Amino acid sequence: MWLELGYFFLLVFGLFQNTATASPETWTSSNEIASSMEKPTEIQPYFENTTQRSAIAAVGRTAQFHCKVRNLGDRAVSWIRKRDLHILTIGIMTYTNDQRFQAMHLDDTDEWILKIVSVQPRDTGIYECQVSTEPKISQAYRLTVVVSKAKILANPELFFKSGSDINLTCIAQQAPAPPSYIYWYKDGDLINYSQRGGINVLTERQTKTSKLVIARVVPSDSGNYTCIPSNSNSDSVYVHVIKSEHRAAMQHENSSKIHSLDSKLFLFTLICFVYSLWTEQRKRHHHPQLQKGHQQRQVLLNFAAQSYRSR
Repeated sequence: MWLELGYFFLLVFGLFQNTATASPETWTSSNEIASSMEKPTEIQPYFENTTQRSAIAAVGRTAQFHCKVRNLGDRAVSWIRKRDLHILTIGIMTYTNDQRFQAMHLDDTDEWILKIVSVQPRDTGIYECQVSTEPKISQAYRLTVVVSKAKILANPELFFKSGSDINLTCIAQQAPAPPSYIYWYKDGDLINYSQRGGINVLTERQTKTSKLVIARVVPSDSGNYTCIPSNSNSDSVYVHVIKSEHRAAMQHENSSKIHSLDSKLFLFTLICFVYSLWTEQRKRHHHPQLQKGHQQRQVLLNFAAQSYRSR
């Protein structure tokens, strides 16, 4: 029994000595172990590369870039203009005096939008969506601004008779790509989906054309008609719809005016001939050689009188 107790004390004494001689660098406290267990691995933000990163816009139109950032956390998203490294927006705040630039973000989404209103040729270039990580991460977007204007293939002012059909064709020949839509407006109101009835819009994206047909027009269809493609500036024409009775009245009035003018002209001519005849009769006895001229004027006078009776 005493022998067993001696072995036990020797074993405990040896373990204590090994611990005392160990270097402090090899010690691991319970707090450090707990801390390492509680601290998870941090997930870094990253871009979702499913959005369009290039855009082509006509002068005066609006361009937008969509930047999707996953796992953003408490970081901020900024938009930078690459050519001069100008900070345009941070979050939804704008940091430029050019109010054409706007930042948009919907709550509970990963999408940060840069909107440029009324783009100009100078806006062409690279824009970066930047996340405030360390080091920073960014994604580039390219904007190309072109000059493109739609054209309605008609005179600026058109006249149609009531009951007839309006047929207008708009073409966006200079558009950089087939437009996603071509809308027609009358006096500022969209008519592609009008409840009026008799309105038909046929748009061919590949040929960049759109045709507007309005059947059986009435005077209330008069107004300003505008064609607006998605990627071009607009064009307009003004349409007048005239009632048939009004047009007939105008034609009758014009005809009456012409007839009255012809009558007055003939009466003046007749008076001149009568005066000439009276003068010749007075001189006939004194100048017999004028008899022949008198006979010629008499023939002309008879011809004029006969022409007036035949009207």
